[in-house]
Amino acid sequence: VQLQASGGGLVQAGGSLRLSCVASGRTRRSYTMNWFRQAPGKEREFVAAITWSSGSGDYADSVKGRFTISRDNARNTVYLEMNSLKPEDTAVYVCAAKSALRGIYEYWGQGTLVTVSS
Repeated sequence: VQLQASGGGLVQAGGSLRLSCVASGRTRRSYTMNWFRQAPGKEREFVAAITWSSGSGDYADSVKGRFTISRDNARNTVYLEMNSLKPEDTAVYVCAAKSALRGIYEYWGQGTLVTVSS
């Protein structure tokens, strides 16, 4: 499985961005798709997750009410809609696929940089 993230960029505080993560290869619906982020000098942190089947999302408290994760099964794509962005949202955002069977993050995409200016 290959994961390709895109959509990052520079935005002012209060603005919006939409990230995309396209899964290719032997994608399986048993995986949960996740977004993580890592800010300079900080540890990687969980942002949001979604299952291909139910489409229900799970969010970190820091982004609840501002970010929305969704998926398009036909396009094997997961989106992260980010609204009301804050400077502290600045980070490299990475998508990852977690196996429901093994409980581990098996596949990681490359990051896409989001920079929020104040």
